[in-house]
This record gives sequence, structure tokens and C-alpha cells, in this order.
Amino acid sequence: MPSSSGPAEPADLPTFLAAHTPFQGSTAEELAELATGAQLETFPAAAVVADYSARVPDEVWMVRDGAVALRSSGDGALIDVVTAGGIFGYLPLLTGAGADFEARTTSPSTLVRLPGAAVRAQFAKPSGLAFLASAGWNRPADRPTIAPATDSRPVAELVNGDVLLVAPDDPVRDVVVQMTDHHVSYALIRLPDGRLGIFTDRDLRIRVVAAGLPVDVAVDRVMSAPARTVTADMTADSVLMEMLECGLRHMPVLTPRGEVIGVLEDADLLAATARQSFLLRRSIGQASDAAQLQQVGRRVTATAVDLFRNGTNAAATSAILSVVIDSLVRRSLELVLAQPENSGVGGFAWLTLGSVARREAMPSSDVDSALSWRDDLDGEAPRLRGIAADVHHILDGCGLPADSNGAIATTTAFARSQSDGRRAAQGWVDEPLRNLGLIMSSLLLDARVVWGEVGLHTAPAAYQRIREKNPEALRLQLLDALAGKMRTRSLRDVLSRRGGTFDLKNHALAPIVNLARWGGLSAGVTSASTPARLAAAAQAGVLRDADSRTLCDVFAMVQRLRLAHQVEQISAGHPPGDIITMSELSPLNRSLLGDGLREIAAVRRRVGSAGLTGI
Repeated sequence: MPSSSGPAEPADLPTFLAAHTPFQGSTAEELAELATGAQLETFPAAAVVADYSARVPDEVWMVRDGAVALRSSGDGALIDVVTAGGIFGYLPLLTGAGADFEARTTSPSTLVRLPGAAVRAQFAKPSGLAFLASAGWNRPADRPTIAPATDSRPVAELVNGDVLLVAPDDPVRDVVVQMTDHHVSYALIRLPDGRLGIFTDRDLRIRVVAAGLPVDVAVDRVMSAPARTVTADMTADSVLMEMLECGLRHMPVLTPRGEVIGVLEDADLLAATARQSFLLRRSIGQASDAAQLQQVGRRVTATAVDLFRNGTNAAATSAILSVVIDSLVRRSLELVLAQPENSGVGGFAWLTLGSVARREAMPSSDVDSALSWRDDLDGEAPRLRGIAADVHHILDGCGLPADSNGAIATTTAFARSQSDGRRAAQGWVDEPLRNLGLIMSSLLLDARVVWGEVGLHTAPAAYQRIREKNPEALRLQLLDALAGKMRTRSLRDVLSRRGGTFDLKNHALAPIVNLARWGGLSAGVTSASTPARLAAAAQAGVLRDADSRTLCDVFAMVQRLRLAHQVEQISAGHPPGDIITMSELSPLNRSLLGDGLREIAAVRRRVGSAGLTGI
């Protein structure tokens, strides 16, 4: 409870509000109205300001001074810390639903209570919408407000030029002082070979303080080197995936010539719920046994639901979900290999297949897998398949079932030596109609190594020049991609009656995924996302640019419908799936789906008439 409250001082509150998002674009009259309805309230340390799991708010809080920690109501995990100028409570207010977190002061604090009606009006303005698009829980006043990584803008547009570079022999004490003066949590170190090292707050805690080193130690002794970097032309969403994949908080951005133009931090790119995926992956990495890992794993679906509900688009949500599933697979494998009976086992690679491999996972996705090992380990095949069975047993307990069609590493078809894998793939290319060649090709073309040596995955080599060396095999791939029947007649019935059901995955998504796989194969691209394959197909000239863009747009729309549908199913306590009742869709979504299916059919006709004669 607040220790005191009352009307906010009208003299300086408008100025304070105007200095912080989302009120920076407000007029003087709007700021005055906000200040008139606002109240200043002071809280002691450790006081609960609001418990959003218990009620839907009718106000938004802004921190005047002090700090407020936002923690998960379930396990108390820290979501964020809101400091002066930051606001919280706006998502529950705008969605009209509770949220699973509690706001509690970390020190004596003064907060501004802003009336819900006035704040809603501000969020409808361009500055408010821009703030919602960034979905930032907390953004200190001395840092720029930039968009999250759910778009395709180059990261050069998202960084500022204030970069802290220090010398390798600078003492840590001096580096930390400079970090404080620059209001950053990192320092970059230019190495003699031209590459970069990086020293962060985490390095200070773990490599200096925890290791008992003096603070006058040279920074190059405790830095991370070489630092992982990205080029300025990379898109924000691809950098987000890079950071999630590697568990990084900082990413230096370079020009093609290697000049540093800025450093992205995770808070620059991620909404609060997306930041939870970092915390979740950290919990996965720290799980000490299978039971603990399964307890963490059962939170994965809820994280994806929160991501989507809080404004992260479907593509970014499914990509983040895929990264988290990768982490669960790796940790499950590490725990199995740590068992005494598996001591010394190595020399193999674990491959993820299907939608997870393409970074397109949904809450309904199961786990497809394969193994590839060194040729000298053929005698260990039964043992390696047993390890795969143990891994899938752990994943089952995480709520991630194995593929029901048997595309898993416990079977001989999906567990091979590197030479056997290479021979099998070449056989599928030479004789696609034998030994389920077309099906096996479609599965292994999606495969991505998530543990072990990438070079052990030898199957892709057979497909690299299929357009030149095996045009008939490529032709069969196209025929297979075009073989799925579009449910146009059923769809017309459904749309006219506004009833019936429709399978979003099999009858809307699969035709795009299969065509993209063929297009990528034609361009020499094996494992990749569906949009990346479509873009490669257009660049290779096997798809028209307009058709590639159309299929990408329809793919994004279908993924959004799938995710929205599955989120609603999960919220209602039902298992997620892809069968929708058309009457549940809004008129707009019914129209979009109908238009999308017609676009898919039109592209398939064009590709079929051109591709089958032009190969």
C-alpha cells in the first residue's frame, strides 16, 4: 500500500511526462489533462504496487523516482526492472485481461498513477502506437527508443554511434568507470588481428569478482574473444535469432569493412515476454536432471502464448519457440550423455527436422529428429539409438512428443553413419521413387544440426547441384509439391455456410512449404526457412518475384491464423491443433484465407505449366 497519495503537482508533471514515451508526442493540452487526472503515490521498499494476476487495471503507473521489479506471479522469475520514466501495467489495461506478473518496489519509490481512459487515448496516437510496436517494458531515459526485432529492417537503422572502445591493456577498474560514464553494460576491445573482444557486466561478475581477480587486471585477460558480430545489412529479426541461439545480450554491428557502428543489446530488440525466452533458456541450461528440465520445459508453450498475445508477430514467435525447443533438445542430450553408462560417447550429430528445423514451430509441433555419426562408430549404432530414445523420453515429459509418423532418431532410417547418409541421399536423388526417396528427401532437406559437428550431416551434398545433374529428380520433386489437392470445393461450401472445418496446416500451409522446398532445391538451398527458400527461388528464376512475394505474404497470414487459433485453444484448456471451424473466424480472416488459397492455387498453376516444361 502507498504511504501517501494525492494529486500530482501540475507545474512539473507535464514536463516530466513529455520527456518520456509514449507521451513525447502529446500536445500541451493533452499533457495538462493527464497531469490533472494523475496522482503521485509514494511506496516503501518491497511494497506491492499491483498484482495483475488478480485484477484488470484501470490505470497505468509511471516511475517518478526509485525502481519497480516486475516478477512472474508463478515462480517469481524477474521479468524486468522499471526505473525513472518507465511505465508498466499498460498491456493488461489495453487488452482488458489479467497478466501473470506482480509489480513490487525495490527501493523507496514515487510513482505516478495515470488514469486509464486518458492513457488509452494516448496509445491511439502515432507515438503511442510506436511505443506499443516496440513493446518495451522499460527503456531508460538516456537510451533511444527503437523498434523490436519483429521486422525486416536492417540493424543499421537501430543502433546509435556511441560505441565504447578500450585498449586491451586497460585495467578493468578504468573500463568499468568508462562503462558507467557511458551508461552501457559493455566495452569493446580492438584486438591486434583486427577482430573484437567484448567485456560485459556478466564478465565482471563471473571472470573478475567471482574468480577473485584484482580490478587492476588487464581487460584482455577477462574479455570474451573473439566477439560474435553481425553486419549492418542483416535484418533485425535475423539478429534476434542469432542472439537467442547463442544466448547473447550484446551484438556489435559492423560495416562490411569491419568498422563498428554500434552495439545492440537484448533490451533494444526484445519485448519483455521475448526477454523471458532468454530467462527460460537460462533455466534450461541450468537444469540439473531430467525432472527439473521437464518442469522448465512445460513452460515453453506458455511463453509462446505470452509472446504472441503481447504483440510479437507469428513469425518471430515461432522462431523463438524453435530456438527454445533446440535448447531443450540439447540439454536433454547433455543429461543423457552425462549418465555413467554413456560415458565417453561422442562423434555424432543430432539433427532436428520439420517445422522446428525451419524455425517455424507452433505450440502443436512435435519433435522430428535424426542422428549421423562417424563411420568408425557403426558398431555403436544400437547404443546411439538408445540414447535417442532416452532423449525423446525426456522431451515427452517436457510436453514435446516425438513425431507420430516415426521420423525420429530411434529408427534405422533416421540414424545412420555419415557415409551411409551420403549414399542414401544420393540414392534418393538417383531413384526418387524407390525407398521412399521423395519423402525422405523432403525430411532430410529440412534437417539442421543442433548438437555435434555440422560436417557429420552429409546428406545435403547430394542435392547441391540437382538442377544440373538430376533434372528428372527435380521434376519429380515439383510434381510431388503440386500433388496435394486444394480443398476449393469444400472451402466454397464452408465459406457460403460459414460453418464446417478447415485444416490450416495440410490444406493451406503445406502447399506453400512444399513448393518453397522445391524452389530452394532448384536454387541449391537445402535447410532454410520457407520465406528464405521462396526468396532464393525467385533469385534463381524458378519463381516470379511477384509469386515469391505473394506466397510469403500468404504464408505469414496462415501462420498468424494458426498461432491465434492455437493460442485460443490453449487458453480454453484444449490441446493445440490446426483444424479450425470457419464460423469462428472473423469476416476479415475468412476473406483473407479465401483470397490466400486462391493465390496459392494460381501460383501452383503458373509454376506447374512453366516448371514442368522448363526443367
